[in-house]
Amino acid sequence: MKDHSMKIRRFARQAGQGMTEYIIIVALIAIASIAVYSFFGDTLRHQTAAAAMALSGQDGTTQTTASQTSATSAAGKTEKNLTDFAEKK
Repeated sequence: MKDHSMKIRRFARQAGQGMTEYIIIVALIAIASIAVYSFFGDTLRHQTAAAAMALSGQDGTTQTTASQTSATSAAGKTEKNLTDFAEKK
């Protein structure tokens, strides 16, 4: 009987460890998603607007141009290194 209760405790610890690892992975994915959206959020909004305009039969050129401008701006923001770390921009 003692063996049985030890096996149950070990299984419970392993299940708890698995859940903790899962929560950490989900948190990291959420943080990465927020970072990507902060850089490319405008680009995504403009591309979605251009697709919606095209699907409705309207001209989405303005939104496409705005999307390209936002993407270029976001790409420029990502080019940083340790010398830029202390600088406020």
